[in-house]
Amino acid sequence: MYMQGVANRLGVVFFPAFDWAISPTHPERQERLLYTMDQLKEEGVFDIPGIEEYRPDEAGLEDVRRVHFSFPDTESHLTPSHLIAAGGAIKAAKLLREGDADKAFALVRPPGHHAMKAVHGGRGFCNVNIEAIMVEYLREHYGVGRVAIVDTDCHHGDGTQDVYWHDPETLYISLHQDGRTLFPGSGFSSELGGPKALGKTINIPLPPRTSDEGFLHAVDEVVLPILEDFRPEIVINSAGQDNHFSDPLTDMNFSAQGYAALNQRLNPDIAVLEGGYSIHGALPYVNTGIILAMAGLDYAYVREPDFDPESLRQDKRTREYIHQICSQARQSYFHPPDSGISRNMEDGYFVRSKEIFYDTDFITERQREHLLDCDHCSGLLLMESSSSRLKNCLGIEIPRGACQRCQSAGQMYFDKAQQNESLRNMQLIDRPGGAVRRFRRE
Repeated sequence: MYMQGVANRLGVVFFPAFDWAISPTHPERQERLLYTMDQLKEEGVFDIPGIEEYRPDEAGLEDVRRVHFSFPDTESHLTPSHLIAAGGAIKAAKLLREGDADKAFALVRPPGHHAMKAVHGGRGFCNVNIEAIMVEYLREHYGVGRVAIVDTDCHHGDGTQDVYWHDPETLYISLHQDGRTLFPGSGFSSELGGPKALGKTINIPLPPRTSDEGFLHAVDEVVLPILEDFRPEIVINSAGQDNHFSDPLTDMNFSAQGYAALNQRLNPDIAVLEGGYSIHGALPYVNTGIILAMAGLDYAYVREPDFDPESLRQDKRTREYIHQICSQARQSYFHPPDSGISRNMEDGYFVRSKEIFYDTDFITERQREHLLDCDHCSGLLLMESSSSRLKNCLGIEIPRGACQRCQSAGQMYFDKAQQNESLRNMQLIDRPGGAVRRFRRE
């Protein structure tokens, strides 16, 4: 059908993770991608000049350690499939940076956007954050600076938000079903980033039954103006597809046409698959639409068999509420309010405490975070973490562009912590030095 070729050379990295599933009948299983591949081949997508399929790379443990404080160690949270899924995202990034493609779509699983800075187990089907691993690989190997991640999964990407909460060079925007009605119960408009990155986290919590109209309004009125102002070097779409009207885990009314139109407007450099659990009714059509939109081809014929636009139409009340939420989100970026975080300070450190539940592994974690109030960089991060499985862990991160004071303090804290008999597991991420140091007390 598309003999004229593409506007954008597109690399599609495919990995269905045959050997990994939470259970044989769990929604997060290999069939999520196998039906999609059947549809792509049936439509002749890979016969179109300029669209190429690629095999993933395998991420190394150092790629994971560059992102996460993993307790008790990195290896205990990983299977080969997790490393290949992260490697698939890295492969997508390499295709762009090495000139083999203009855009790339990593159709991989398991997903990753619920994996937070500290990891004690699996939550939300995620063990490691594959987008964050890709972003830090880009920074380490290609010198990339400012990055924007636009998360269109129906579930708030609390993990990606947490990883980049204190990073002023990473803009994180999430469009998702309101956390009052869906896991993980976060992603509210008041969540705007840490004291050194205020306004670099933007959440757009949409009401249940939001349709194509509401999603595209949020993109046009919030996402695109913010991206234009932020001017990232790379735009990444965390392309979750569980906003679809047929998804069994959510309550939204997005369509394949809507996803394709969103992608055309957003124009991301890289898309990485996240959620989406309507294996027959949505994923083959949504992924086809996204691929055609990324390649710059006509996607008008892509339709789900049961698509009925009248039944999915938003009512006036929903429309007005979405407009209100979007107006607030836009203001939060351009004129972020005083968060009052300065009131939560101890001895020159901003302090944040939180409790995290790992719904996959049934672990409860408590964290206490200290960020140095530094005038010269984004500040040294100290994270004390204890879970129902593992007590007394410490993570230390020296940020990119750290000043000499924060670099010295980070090394000093790590060396001193090893003398503390109560601490069992420690990890130092030294971004300026490109190194990770670990210590585990037996």
